[in-house]
Amino acid sequence: MSEQNEINDNIEGQENVVLIGKKPSMNYVLAVVTQFNSGAKSVKIRARGNSISRAVDVAEIARNKFVTDVRVGTINISSEELSNEDGSRSKVSAIEITLAR
Repeated sequence: MSEQNEINDNIEGQENVVLIGKKPSMNYVLAVVTQFNSGAKSVKIRARGNSISRAVDVAEIARNKFVTDVRVGTINISSEELSNEDGSRSKVSAIEITLAR
């Protein structure tokens, strides 16, 4: 099973999770705001590596400009070990920010 399939299997069944990638921050802010507008009590924002700063930006923009009645719940940081294309393994930092009403 590939690394991407393992990630997808872990995320399936978990609602209200926004995975941060390389798209512009406002795309992810829209996803967070949509989750809250559809009745979610909390939304988790997850990112790895260079996208961590974008995840913090998304949380702050959503909280300060669009959904002002939410607070930052928990912030979890960790390291994940990934396989490179050449078969070697490397550690990548990860963050999970929970916004809750």
